[in-house]
Formats: sequence, structure tokens, C-alpha cells
Amino acid sequence: MTQTLSIPLDTGILHLDIEPGRVPIKRLLGFASRIGSKRKFLLVSKVLGKHYPVSPLLMSWTYRALARPVLKSLLGQGSLWIGMAETATGLGYGVFEAACREGARNGLFMQTTRYHLEGVPRLEFDEAHSHATDFFLYYPSGAEERKLFSSAETLVLIDDEISTGRTFLRLIQAYQAVNPGLRRVFIVSLVNFARSEDRVKLEAQAGVPVEWVALRAGRLRFEDAGEVDLPQVTVNAIGNGRCKKHLLAWPGRLGIKSPVTLADADMLDLQELLNPADARPLLVLGTGECNAPAYLLGRELERRGHRVKVQSTTRSPIHQGNDIASVCRFEDNYEDGIDNFIYNLNPDTYQAIILCHETPLNAPLQERLAAWRALSARIAIDPATLHAKLHIFRPG
Repeated sequence: MTQTLSIPLDTGILHLDIEPGRVPIKRLLGFASRIGSKRKFLLVSKVLGKHYPVSPLLMSWTYRALARPVLKSLLGQGSLWIGMAETATGLGYGVFEAACREGARNGLFMQTTRYHLEGVPRLEFDEAHSHATDFFLYYPSGAEERKLFSSAETLVLIDDEISTGRTFLRLIQAYQAVNPGLRRVFIVSLVNFARSEDRVKLEAQAGVPVEWVALRAGRLRFEDAGEVDLPQVTVNAIGNGRCKKHLLAWPGRLGIKSPVTLADADMLDLQELLNPADARPLLVLGTGECNAPAYLLGRELERRGHRVKVQSTTRSPIHQGNDIASVCRFEDNYEDGIDNFIYNLNPDTYQAIILCHETPLNAPLQERLAAWRALSARIAIDPATLHAKLHIFRPG
């Protein structure tokens, strides 16, 4: 039986018709108003680890739950798994890693990115309702990875939520131009609100079988309140378009063939800086597109007996209210000079905040480390072995 929810927001009323499912919808989603966007509402995921703090254990369960239906009908001649920037890059990697650990072979993970890498060829497409509509899928850097990229029989596209599927259709068609041998597509999401007619259109235009995987599905419509007196915020999420090669250490943008591992010695060094007598949880905080390392670090700390939450900064401006209890605004650490945000953060809730980042320490990061009295954990990864090195720093 369909469950109907109506959620009052400052920008209007969001109406959801939810199809039956095993996971309670209120355990998956909260809701909020978006600022300066064509779409005036936001689905606030409670399992993603982006706008809301989440335990690594719950994130791991989510990744397995989404990977297993794909594995049941995964074709054997190679698969390409793509996580969508900005919000679902960590989700995409997590689903890929879960699939690898449950038997998937000959797979390649990549993520789309907002960042320009000079001299690296790419596919281009856009996401119409996003704040930053231009993003890219680069070709892999390694020869084996590039061969798999151009010959995979299965394409697995991963996002936090689906509203129409139009972005995925553009990506599928762009990818088919370089890999005409594609035989099957999976569209994987935490929640799927694409209308049946949108699904049918995508499946027909893709020209290959398409399967949809989600924890919950349904339909939504938004009753717009019109002009609303919200705080005036100048939104700039586009960036300056300069090459970011010198800032980017996470290899997901250029291809990952197997799970990334963290070094035990680095974990021990980090644990020595923590207070075992403090019962409050730790917060491991990722930055923007680079949120998968925060999950990996949080999971390892959780395995060693610590209480942990994982979250990430974002460039998406959201209005405070509903499931957004607080807003913290600061300059990004990717040299774009734009606003980034962290939501629902109360530093006093945590024993320590560990800021897990890929960029060098710079003024915006130093400012956040001082404001939160946080630890810096800069990640560097050996591209040959996919072993990760953490450089731990406590500001004086």
C-alpha cells in the first residue's frame, strides 16, 4: 500500500507517495529547503554521510544492500561503476567496494568531478537542477583501466536520489559513443522518485536493458510557495575552472580497480592523539567530492572500538530549518574561492573532529582546524598498490 507524506518547508510543500519497502522512509530521509536553485527542496539522506552525520556501520550496510542486487545479474566481461559528483562520490565508491568484497571481478570505479584536469581527455555532460551544472567524466589514466573503461559490458551508475533520470541518460549516451559494446545498465540510488514515463523513456533511448535498484521508490511533487523571504545568499558554486591536478590526491577521478586500504601504523599514530577517557564520539569529516576517505578512516576507527560519525562538507547552499539544524559557512579548500558548508554540526558533541582531506594544508583548512580544534588527516595514495598514507597533524 502506498504511503503518502506531505512535508511543509519554507519554500513550499513537498508531497511524497512512497511505494512499499522494508526500510522505513524516515530512517532514510529528512527534508529541507534549497537556496538559489531551480529545485527548492532537498532530500536530506540519513544514511549517506553528507548533510547528516552517519555511523560507518550504517553506511557499510547501505553499500552492501545496494551492491547485492547488481551482483545477481552482473555480466562477466567487465563492469564500470560511476559515482556522481558531488554528493554521491562516496556512495559510489562504497557500493563498488562492497561489490568487490562480495565477489565482483574485473570492475572499475570512477567518479564524475567538477574539477578541471588540464590535458586529460573527458566526456562532458551536465545536471540540470544542480547548483554547479558542469561536471566531467575523465578517461582513466592507466592502460588496463582505460581498456576496461572502453569495453565494459555493464555500466553501474550510482547517485543518492533519482528525480527524472535525464542526467543518467545523457551520460549513458555519451558513454555508448566510446563503448558501443555496452550490454546492460544499472541505475542505483538510495531513493528513486523518477516517474514511470521517465523510466520508460530512458530505457527506450538507452537501447540496452536498464535495471533500477533503490532502497525505496515512489513519486514526488512540490507545491511551490512562490516568492519567499529567505535570507539573501549569493550562490556561486561554479568555481574558477583552473586546473586542480596539484590539489587532487583521491584516485577515483582517474580509475580504481580494487578497494583502497589504510595502513595500520597510521591508524595507531592517530589513536595516540585521541583521549580514551572521553566517551563522546569522533567525527571524521570529508571535503566535497573527496568523502570516501572519510568513510574508510571512520570505518577503521569504528573497528578499533571507537564511536564514530562520518560527514562531509559541500558546496550546496541549504536553508536552515526542518532537518537542517545548523549551517556553518566557510571558504572551500580547492582554490576556487567559493563558499562551502557543513550542516548539523555541533563541535561540542564530539570528542574530536578529524578533518580528512586530499588537498595540501592551506588557509581555509587551517581556519577550520583552528575553529573546530580539529585534527588534520591528509590522505595520499600510491596509485600502483592503492595503499593509502595518512599524514596526521594537530595544529599547535
